[in-house]
Amino acid sequence: MISFLEFEKPVAELEQRIADLRAAAGEDGLADISRELERLEQKSAKLLETTYSGLTPWQKTQVARHPGRPHFRDYVAQGFEHFMPLGGDRLYGDDQAIMGGLATMQGRKVVLIGHEKGHDTESRIKHNFGMGKPEGYRKAIRLMELADRFGLPVVTLVDTSGAFPGIEAEERGQAEAIARSTEACLALGVPMVAAIVGEGGSGGAVALASAERVLMFEHAVYSVISPEGCASILWRTAEKAPQAAEAMKLTAQNLLQLKVIDRIVKEPLGGAQRDPGAAIAALVEAIGEELDTLAGFSPDELRRQREERFLAIGHDL
Repeated sequence: MISFLEFEKPVAELEQRIADLRAAAGEDGLADISRELERLEQKSAKLLETTYSGLTPWQKTQVARHPGRPHFRDYVAQGFEHFMPLGGDRLYGDDQAIMGGLATMQGRKVVLIGHEKGHDTESRIKHNFGMGKPEGYRKAIRLMELADRFGLPVVTLVDTSGAFPGIEAEERGQAEAIARSTEACLALGVPMVAAIVGEGGSGGAVALASAERVLMFEHAVYSVISPEGCASILWRTAEKAPQAAEAMKLTAQNLLQLKVIDRIVKEPLGGAQRDPGAAIAALVEAIGEELDTLAGFSPDELRRQREERFLAIGHDL
């Protein structure tokens, strides 16, 4: 059963009424209440559409963080085939927050890398809530170098609140690892498509998203800091997060206008959490189209495209 967000309470109440009506009628009585059920279901769908057509940046942030949204393992299971995970950075260990390996997507062989947040308490702890450590970014570098060596396109799925800020990560060179991962993206001689599928937080996201094509889900967010972090700095209170989200221009619609991203991928009505399968299919289709577009470019042309797209961010506004 879907978990409703605070602003979805009116929809939740309607759907509860529908569920109660079905339960009260039982199997034999459904025919007697079919018209009322149809009316309520249409009303619920209309309310959901109205709600999601006017989301504020803070509400979009809440949707992007919804625990029911598909995560890396869901994309692997439903959008890719023959996934062979590759672990370890050959320096320290294997970071479970950043996963990757070889995969097949729509008949193409690719190197797939992404953040994994986990889906319950145990798995979230195992994957460190999607917050990568230095060994995770060094693993990503190793996989990108592998892709370059064998001429395989790189696909990244970004969903993190940011890189892990703990003291042990700093001791192992967190900032350097993020910088090197960003550098590895920019130096690739093969096509690279990045997709912001939930949260895109700070350098921890940029390190896997410095591609020549950056896609973003309709209700995902992408920013240099979380709204709560921004509010804590500017107003000394996280309670101003909604105002911070508005000022930060972190939505897909804002970022497309600013040329930070190249394409918005539409989500099912009510967000990817309401129909993960449809969301995954839409994203895979969009990634495939972008890879087709990039297939004919030489390594030097791909590098030049990346350089030009990042230098153009914010220009002509």
